[in-house]
Amino acid sequence: MKKFVITIGRQFGSGGRELGRILSQKLGIPFYDKELLLQAAQQAGVNPDYFVNNDERVPRFINGAIPFAFGVSAMPWYAGTSSISDDSIYRTQSDFIRHIADQGPCIIVGRSADYVLRDFPDVISVFVHAPMDECVRRIISRLDTKDPAAARRLAERTNKLRANYYNFYTDRRWGDAATYDLTFNSALLPIDEIADLVIAYLNRRLSH
Repeated sequence: MKKFVITIGRQFGSGGRELGRILSQKLGIPFYDKELLLQAAQQAGVNPDYFVNNDERVPRFINGAIPFAFGVSAMPWYAGTSSISDDSIYRTQSDFIRHIADQGPCIIVGRSADYVLRDFPDVISVFVHAPMDECVRRIISRLDTKDPAAARRLAERTNKLRANYYNFYTDRRWGDAATYDLTFNSALLPIDEIADLVIAYLNRRLSH
């Protein structure tokens, strides 16, 4: 199979993670979301909790050291010492994204993967969005919260964190249609049908 990567940016509650899972099933290729952080942490020898706690957040540039987990071998490309900074976590994660992209076709959700892989051949970048009411409905349906007002606050806060993270580490604007190959309003089509459109586009791209 020709090497390619599908990256998915998404508003919170828009169905981007679901789209990634469906594409993974239809194409038979790996899918990486939060587990990407855990794998990177385990292979780097860094406490996985720190990766999770700093998931898609702008670095705080704190002076504190993050202890390495014992008994885990470091990634071959990581040349750190006994501590790691917030910014180093981004670099380590970016190195891991490039590493898995080199292994073969895959799908990566978030983590500014479209920018990290901007020089990688055959990257299909997708952004999924939806009206807030639809995002609230989806958030409630997956049991993140039962309260519509709380769901709205969660979506707004998470989107702000994601936008700040993406805009900080890239020279692009999160959610700007000009930044991506494909953008979808998930309120207009079922996620399964959006996946079929992405695959159709992928096939046309790879045929040229």
